[in-house]
Amino acid sequence: MTAPAKAPGARRPRHGTPLGRAVTRLFDDKWAGAAGLAVAVLAPFVIATPYALSVMTSAAIFVMLASGLNIVVGFCGLLDLGYVAFYAVGAYTSGVLATRLDLPLWATVPVVVVVTALAGVVIGAPTLRLRSDYLAIVTLGFGEIIRITANNLEITGGPSGIYGIPGLTSSPVVFYYITVAVVALAVAGASRLGRSRLGRAWRFVREDEDAAEAMGVHTYRVKLAAYIAGAVWGGLAGVLFAAQVSAISPGSFTFLSSALVLMAVVLGGMGSSPGVVIGAVVISVLPEVLRDFADYRFFLFGVLLIVVMLLRPQGLWPHRSREAGS
Repeated sequence: MTAPAKAPGARRPRHGTPLGRAVTRLFDDKWAGAAGLAVAVLAPFVIATPYALSVMTSAAIFVMLASGLNIVVGFCGLLDLGYVAFYAVGAYTSGVLATRLDLPLWATVPVVVVVTALAGVVIGAPTLRLRSDYLAIVTLGFGEIIRITANNLEITGGPSGIYGIPGLTSSPVVFYYITVAVVALAVAGASRLGRSRLGRAWRFVREDEDAAEAMGVHTYRVKLAAYIAGAVWGGLAGVLFAAQVSAISPGSFTFLSSALVLMAVVLGGMGSSPGVVIGAVVISVLPEVLRDFADYRFFLFGVLLIVVMLLRPQGLWPHRSREAGS
């Protein structure tokens, strides 16, 4: 005997444990972003030592970097191993303008946006026709080219870098809140882009580029748009970094930085804005939490990351599409 057919309107039974369903509801909670912002705003009321404020500010800047790379890797599926190049372009552009022309740092932001967008076009235009491993290798090369160029130009200070970059404010607490506000807008903007018509095109390209092109999506322009958006996010993060440390050098923009940002995106959940925020906070804060272990902290850091990825291969907060949730 054949099993009776289900009625067209019948609902599927809900599977999983109560804990699993609770986690799923948490992942779908639209107030998660507001809760995360509230934690960031209230953190200085819990601990406001100079060291803690420095770590929290660095974590916020790292969140912005991860949010920008998530546009490129998570939304559009482009493996970029040289993302730190845009971070360097933003930091050096603001640093050169602020120290050579005596401009306030905030006045350099429009120029940074234009320069990083142009850098995205210059780097992305010849490389985005490549795919997969070839794209990753070429972007890695461009990241190193930017660092080596900064190391050899007089205007960038050569190996010594640029010193005396003016800050946005003299108060570490005020600068922390400025950083949180900028990063919150950046994360919200990236999330909004991911849900837009352009964001849907990015997902189509990520899932199957050939099928997307067959359906009328101009894949090259769509990929270039993702690359330019990611470049602007990285450049703005560079401005915040320059304002925080007041001195930049080529040693701040190595391949390890790109790898850590990519690790944050994968750890949090590719394509998931809240997941990327959590991943970036974990990657940036965990080494400081393990500082008491001295030389073993990076070993423990690596072990913990491996354990997390084995237990949660889809990420700490995986992306859930509307189709999957319906």
